[in-house]
Amino acid sequence: MAWLALNGAPDEKGFWPILLGALTLGLVLAKDRERYAEAMLDGMSQRVVMVMLCAWLFAGVMGAVLSAGGLVTGLAWASRTLGLSGGAYVAATFLTTAIVSTATGTSFGTILLCGPILYPAGGAAGAMPAALMGAVLAGSTFGDSMSPVSDTTIASSGTQRVDIGGTVRSRLRYAIPAGLVALVASALLGGGTVVESVSTAVAGATASTPTSPKGLVLLLSPALVIAMLLRRTHLITALLTGVATAVSIALAFQLVAPYDLLHIAPDTFGATGVLVDGMQRAIGVSVFTLLLVALVGTLQATDVLDRLVRASEQRAHSARAAEGWMVGVVSAAVLLTTHSVVAILAVGEFARHTGERFGIDGYRRANLLDLTVCTWPFLLPYFLPTILTASASRSGEAFGMPPLAAGTVGLYNTYAWALVAMVLFAVITGYGRKRS
Repeated sequence: MAWLALNGAPDEKGFWPILLGALTLGLVLAKDRERYAEAMLDGMSQRVVMVMLCAWLFAGVMGAVLSAGGLVTGLAWASRTLGLSGGAYVAATFLTTAIVSTATGTSFGTILLCGPILYPAGGAAGAMPAALMGAVLAGSTFGDSMSPVSDTTIASSGTQRVDIGGTVRSRLRYAIPAGLVALVASALLGGGTVVESVSTAVAGATASTPTSPKGLVLLLSPALVIAMLLRRTHLITALLTGVATAVSIALAFQLVAPYDLLHIAPDTFGATGVLVDGMQRAIGVSVFTLLLVALVGTLQATDVLDRLVRASEQRAHSARAAEGWMVGVVSAAVLLTTHSVVAILAVGEFARHTGERFGIDGYRRANLLDLTVCTWPFLLPYFLPTILTASASRSGEAFGMPPLAAGTVGLYNTYAWALVAMVLFAVITGYGRKRS
């Protein structure tokens, strides 16, 4: 999968046979094949998986309606009016997504809401495509690492038995410097001289795109979804409300015709239209999700993670070494399970007992766990955040923006790379370390 992503495969359908082959190989190697099959089904039937699949589906429909109604051309008009171009547009994208993800606590929701809107509009702004989509992912990563309502924040605080408010306050010393580095890097990559020829080419391809502020009224739909998420409304409820609002506004302001939304395609014995197209956007990432969680389910049914933790428990002989083992073990756990919260829960007790043995502060332990699991899933091409971001980039094809591979958007996630450097710096130098 990594090889495919690094060679520029933008479509997650290319990963399906790889996962299918891995599942088949696992079945061949399994001592108890019936238990193996049940573990696959247990992985796929998790409630959180169903929430994700519904989110992909409903967000795809809302994005298609917003695009067809002219929101993208409206944002292009706004960026030209405000003078946001190149690196400035990319930096503004990072700030916007960071605010949304921090406020709502959902990186997936931020990618689903902001990616299909901000990426296509970046063409007219002359933004470097990879840097722009990387900024969407980077801002989403920031919120996942900082938000007090993020699942990783809750899990890391809970396993280390410290309060969430204190954890978030102590995390500022790590996240803010990384965020500032990411902001500057996004601006430079998005329109600097290194990528000037690419930006110019994209800008030239989209300069003739007609822009109009009329579609900006559709911003009410994603704004309503964000407001509902801030009030802790269920993600599915918020997205369905957003779909209904987007369709209503588009019809009321005659931005789309009812025929465009749904009609019978002649001679095909089927329906087509914006609503169907939006649902089809979710197929690739949905099948990928099901196959991936099936594979992870088989791993979780083994004792691999328990053995990993037990092998690490007696190897720490100093505070620095203990922190290094915490970061290393939780990294291994998230790389194996592809799930940040599962990794934190698996390693939480080890981190707490080992940290207490060397007097490492609970907030420090929670931050090391959380910040570490907010790096690899947002960088590597076989994790859901990078796959979802790459999938969202296909919304820009109609506006001259190229589809991007998961490996490419991960490579341009400036915040996650800055966070990797910050975690290593903190462990090696002791920056931010307090004794409890």
